[in-house]
Amino acid sequence: MRATTKSCLIIDLVVGRGELTDAAWERIAPLLPGVDGRGRPWRDHRQVINGVLWRLRTGAPWRDLPERYGPWQTVYERFARWEADGTWARLLEQVQVRDDSVGAVEWTVSVDSTINRAHQHAAGARKKGPMAGDELEDPAYAATRQALGRSRGGLTTKVHLACDGRGLPLAVVVTPGNVNDSTVFDDVMDALRVPRTGAGRPRRRPDAVIADKAYSSRAIRQSLRRRGIRAVIPERADQKANRVRRGQAGGRPPAFDRELYKARNVVERCFNRLKQFRAIATRFDKLAARYKAGVHLAALILWLREPIQDPLPERTYDGPDVTIR
Repeated sequence: MRATTKSCLIIDLVVGRGELTDAAWERIAPLLPGVDGRGRPWRDHRQVINGVLWRLRTGAPWRDLPERYGPWQTVYERFARWEADGTWARLLEQVQVRDDSVGAVEWTVSVDSTINRAHQHAAGARKKGPMAGDELEDPAYAATRQALGRSRGGLTTKVHLACDGRGLPLAVVVTPGNVNDSTVFDDVMDALRVPRTGAGRPRRRPDAVIADKAYSSRAIRQSLRRRGIRAVIPERADQKANRVRRGQAGGRPPAFDRELYKARNVVERCFNRLKQFRAIATRFDKLAARYKAGVHLAALILWLREPIQDPLPERTYDGPDVTIR
């Protein structure tokens, strides 16, 4: 009897670790798909999401999912279905929209990438393309399509991230690990999109973009200049030497704000927080879309952990007709 009581106490202590809090659940519950009256009823959404979070946090195989989250097939199928219909991405987007509507998003954006090792279970995805018939797809192309790159350390996947001034993810792009950062910069900026709560186009233009020397190129600087975005990117040593060697023909050095560049560490801290989820730090998913959905869910949890801010009230002061928000 005493042993049974002790085991129950241990279970009670571990239940709830890493799961959705009541406050987080209240924020996303209205955004989840509802019952349409057809077919079998959904298993409880909160129970299933907690099961997905358990797997994301531990990196364990789906079959090892604890029984308290329900059948592992149900949890995995819900995760895969919501990846396919974009539910995970929409949840992240709606949380971003809410924070932006109250002025909580800091639009000084930092861009960077991180390389994550791919487990051997991540290899071996179906290599037969939808239009290839009975012909096998080129293995190298299949690996690239699933965001797997081969380097000295083996198979790797690179996560490209744009985060706001608080270190919260705004855009995520997944590529093979051997892809150069600068070639994906435009894709990251295109993925940066936060809709408005009312009328108007989504916000796609930050106030400034902070990036390291890997993004120091004329094409990137010109792209940001055309969009009216301030570039805070240090110049590489070889670029500086080449400009000095050419004299007046080399042009002026690009503008660089050293003080603002110190804020770039927020993206590094964001990567550290995302990699607390072991299924993000090491890729176990065969499909790139499944792995990206896991990154979206981990990013959603980071947003939900931030304190909720209320809209700032308008106030006026004696003087000219100026309203402070």
